[in-house]
Amino acid sequence: MNITTLPSNGPQTKPLKVFRAFTPRLRIIPLGGNGEIGKNMMIYEYGDDIIIVDCGIMFPRGEMLGIDFIIPNIAYLEERKDKIRGIVFTHGHEDHIGAIPYIWPKLQAPIFATKLTAGFIEAKMTEFGQQPNIRVVTAGDKIQLGVFKIEFIPFSHTFLDDVGLAINTPEGMVVHIADFKLDPQKLESQKVIEKLAQMGEQGVKCLLLESTNVEYKGTPVSESVVHDTISAIFKRAKGRLIVTSFASSLDRIQGVLNSAARTHKKVAISGRSMDKAINIAMNLGYLKVPRGILVDLRRIEHIPDNQLIILCTGSQGEEYSALVRMASGEHKQVKIKKGDTVVISASAIPGNERTISDTVNNLFKEGADVFYGSEAQRIHSSGHAKRDELQLVIEKVKPEYFIPIHGEYRHLVLHTRLAESLNVKEGNAVVLEDGQIFEIQSGTGRIANEKTDASYVLVDGLGVGDVGNIVLRDRQAMAKDGIFVVILTVDHENGKIVTSPDIISRGFIYMREREDLVYKARQEVKRMFTRHNEKYPANWDFIKKAIRQEMGEFLYKETERRPMIIPVIIEV
Repeated sequence: MNITTLPSNGPQTKPLKVFRAFTPRLRIIPLGGNGEIGKNMMIYEYGDDIIIVDCGIMFPRGEMLGIDFIIPNIAYLEERKDKIRGIVFTHGHEDHIGAIPYIWPKLQAPIFATKLTAGFIEAKMTEFGQQPNIRVVTAGDKIQLGVFKIEFIPFSHTFLDDVGLAINTPEGMVVHIADFKLDPQKLESQKVIEKLAQMGEQGVKCLLLESTNVEYKGTPVSESVVHDTISAIFKRAKGRLIVTSFASSLDRIQGVLNSAARTHKKVAISGRSMDKAINIAMNLGYLKVPRGILVDLRRIEHIPDNQLIILCTGSQGEEYSALVRMASGEHKQVKIKKGDTVVISASAIPGNERTISDTVNNLFKEGADVFYGSEAQRIHSSGHAKRDELQLVIEKVKPEYFIPIHGEYRHLVLHTRLAESLNVKEGNAVVLEDGQIFEIQSGTGRIANEKTDASYVLVDGLGVGDVGNIVLRDRQAMAKDGIFVVILTVDHENGKIVTSPDIISRGFIYMREREDLVYKARQEVKRMFTRHNEKYPANWDFIKKAIRQEMGEFLYKETERRPMIIPVIIEV
């Protein structure tokens, strides 16, 4: 295991530089997470030093057909990789670490993360055959990376070992707080609030703060309330219990294990990511599993229904996940039946609402009793701060400049308005989209005129970045209107059509029911080919382009639809 534990107040990995005559500037550049949910990645650059915060993925929108996920575009960093002093992680959720196996080989920078986050990163990179030296930090540590002195601040989140960053720069203190929540009733949250207030008194030049839940007032439901709700459901259930949550929500998983122990039930695990997360957390000491409580999923038929809990993946309705396969009747070991109770202890990531709804409907159809939804049922507590908590942080930190992060555009706008209502000077609360650059020079901040390339890099199977907008548009066109393939076999010597053109239609018309249209299309193709071949003999590229355009007009006239036209000319 290539994880190095750093001593407190860790090493200075690079000496401070002697700066040239010109005045350098602090540049803050989001490559992901600003204007969208996910793909979080932030660059801090000063002179010849760069640090990166987080390196996440984003799940594709519905129109991104066939795409597995999206990662940040790092062209800017590849051109400056000799300046990168380290990649620093706030926590181990996929939208913060998921892109590291694709990006690290191109940058080869040192990695800094807390123990649990490091464990998740190492497991992910090992799958790709990578063995970087990950340097473990703990909350309270301070490390020097070039001109940047970074202190790790402990925060609460659904992922344990979550930290915020206090980054001392030549332009002043920058505070970077990614996913977090505060519970003023808890001692650890009270300590964090005191720490934020201390930094505010010392002076904070810029605060970057997550924006996901800025639309919602109040504070999240306490995790202890969620555990109590789940325990009550466990006591009432008369059959099997099936619980799904994010695999990395270890607090939630620990609550399920504790409830199982109290109610004398066994727990089986279904789903690769759930199994992997639990094993990592157990090995690192973050998850306490009562002895004898875990059972092999393949042996559950020997356990009475009222004594069995199944922890599984699928809280977002992901295709091929354990819960989705159960709901569709395709799971090998678990068939949903009347008397089963399903608890979906997670909120929907934007864009997943439809798939989750379909899964819930299918579970009900199979006879299960399903508890789902959000905090209203008190079976889930958001890991993201709501408006009241965000307000408290801004009030304590008292930043001169404010940049909202981790949210769609409306979230960023609403968050800047909140900051301005809390005495951040108008114009100093800045909406910064992916690729834009915020510069602070000699104490003054502004958005630079230049932009970096923050376009999507799409991952499709083993392909990284080889599917672009043109391919996506083709997929969308085929999904919307289908394809219409015209195959012409042509005599090589005289350039004449040998047989009647073959036509293949997929997703456009059912050919047996529209034989009339197919016949007319064949006649049109013959006329088009003859006309263009007489004018431009054997210029197949031109003739195919002309057929594609004219056949498109013909089919639109006949059907008022525009399928993708693919002409093929074969010489014999």
